[in-house]
Amino acid sequence: MVLRGYVPTSEETLQTLAALRLQSLNSDFSTHAPFPRLEELFPPHVLHARLPPPPHRPPTKCRGARLRAGLLAGGLWGQALAKQRAERDQRLRGRLREEGASTMAAIVEKWKLLQGMGRPEAMAAYMALVREWPGFGSTLFDVDLHVSPVGCGPQRLWLGIGAKAVSLYKPGEPEPLDSFCYGRISSFGASDSSTFRLSVEDRDLLFETSQVEEIAQLLNTYLASAGTQRLPRPQEPPSSPPTSEPTVLPQGLCTAAGPWQLRPPVGSSHS
Repeated sequence: MVLRGYVPTSEETLQTLAALRLQSLNSDFSTHAPFPRLEELFPPHVLHARLPPPPHRPPTKCRGARLRAGLLAGGLWGQALAKQRAERDQRLRGRLREEGASTMAAIVEKWKLLQGMGRPEAMAAYMALVREWPGFGSTLFDVDLHVSPVGCGPQRLWLGIGAKAVSLYKPGEPEPLDSFCYGRISSFGASDSSTFRLSVEDRDLLFETSQVEEIAQLLNTYLASAGTQRLPRPQEPPSSPPTSEPTVLPQGLCTAAGPWQLRPPVGSSHS
């Protein structure tokens, strides 16, 4: 989860985590110790984020302009553009190697400071750092939230499902945008094979995701462990005739902390 970017923290902490992992794998620093690749120690996306963004190319709207652009692309102008792209890509690869070498050097310096630390201590220190994130213990899913204003596109978020609350995070941000304890959730389920609906009091949240069933199953598991009845999915009728008394969910479940789930989002690998 750390390597995939699902534990938002500072780059300094990420380097310390990498050093602790090296200490756990290889014990004290040695030039003869086997070195894992950097992407096995440090999130690659952090290095890529340092690179300049690609140049913006405005869309060509006019059909005649598109035709002229196509003709140019097939001639000398196209060859010049291809050469420029190749040179730019080569510069970016060189910059990425430099950033990787700098980061590895910083990790090794931190590794040297851990001399004498045993494997159990290194693992305990690693977990203590990860636990500093308030969302520790949640299972995170990549989702696209469909927002209500007309013309607004879906918003990419993390949907964090914990033992006592469901939270929404902006990817990479440590604090949630919003958090809902299970007492506030009135229903949930699949609107279709790629859309998950979560009804919170008077709000309906629609998430586009490829993991609809996994999200629903995890929510059912936490509700069952809390001793509640399974909430009916929006497209399902209640399993028993309605009564005058609504289902009452337990209150006081708004704390985000919960038992640590040693797994990344369903279907992804972890390290």
